Order: sequence, then structure tokens, then C-alpha cells
Amino acid sequence: METFQTLLKESVCKQGHLCAGQVIGVRMAMLGCRLIGIDDPQDARFRKKLVVFVEIDRYATDAIASVTGCQLGKRTMKFKDFGINAATFVNLETHLAYRIVSTESSREYAHKYAPKETSLQRQQIVGYENMPDSLLFDVQQVKVSLLEGDKPGPPRLPAACDHCGQIVRDGKEIHVGHETLCGPCSDISYFKVIDHHPLAETEGNF
Repeated sequence: METFQTLLKESVCKQGHLCAGQVIGVRMAMLGCRLIGIDDPQDARFRKKLVVFVEIDRYATDAIASVTGCQLGKRTMKFKDFGINAATFVNLETHLAYRIVSTESSREYAHKYAPKETSLQRQQIVGYENMPDSLLFDVQQVKVSLLEGDKPGPPRLPAACDHCGQIVRDGKEIHVGHETLCGPCSDISYFKVIDHHPLAETEGNF
């Protein structure tokens, strides 16, 4: 794996912004990969052996994606919207998994590891770069059971919604009584349809 500074520069280049979250995400990814025995997550050998669960949609998650190469589209990154600055790293080959949480107390220690910085923002960035893992993170060894439909690879288990006919892949259909439903036809949808908007023939033609 590359050095911390190299990985941080790559992450900032992709995101276009340096902040404390980027520092935390890079360090979290480096530690997580080391704990599960993956020395270079972007090496082709580990392409389908590493899965990362992230628990917040903030800069740390972008940094984790940059370091690990894990992506939603590759099915190697999973988003659990818990609002917690945490991630779980899973080695699919060995089943070893660790959940790493950014500690709230690390904010209090930041100035001690960045004594020359006067602004809070710079104190956090530099402090998080320098403080030991034991202060920056809480670590738990965990067990993660991935369903077949959640693993990397081609789409699996297509099922048609009994209401609208939409094909649902990877076992994400919902069974209510004797019916098979897609998310939008069930009560878990995140939106409510106002109107159907038919496209004109010229729309979408490039």
C-alpha cells in the first residue's frame, strides 16, 4: 500500500477538498485493510475479496473509496445510513471483518498533536494526521454475513413485481403475503409519485 501522504493527496485530488474527514477516511481505510490482511486493496488479487460497509455520507466515505477502490457500482461498497463516522472492512476470502469508528474524543486531543496550528480546522487536520490509531479510532472485530445477492459479481435472482412488472435484481424484492413487490410498490419507497411524465420522441436521443 502507498504511504499515508500519497493516499491523502490522491483522495484530495479526486474530491478537490482537504478536510479532517478526508484524513480520517484515509487512515480508517489503511487500518481496516491492514487488520483484515489486505496489503494493497487496489491490487487485482483483491478486487472481489474486499467489501466495505460505510455508515455515513460524508468526506470520510469518499476517502475510503479512494484508498480501497471499492464502489457501489462494483458492489464492493455498501451504504448503511446510520449517520455514524464508521466503516466495516470485510475480507470475503477469510471472512475476517473489523468495524472502525472515529472517536468523538479525538476532537479533544487534536490540539495536542498540532500545537503550532491556531485554527480549529487546521488543528483537526494535522492532529488527526499525527495522533495514534488508539486515540483516533475504536475498533471491533465483527461478523458480517453477506447474502448471495449482496456479493460482487453479475446480477442475480431476478424477480418481477406483481404490481408493476418491474424486474428487481439481487434478491431485493419484498414479499408481502403471497405477493412479490418492488420497493416503490411497497411501503418502504423513499418517494411518492405525483404524475407520470412521458418523454417526447426527441428526448434522450444523442
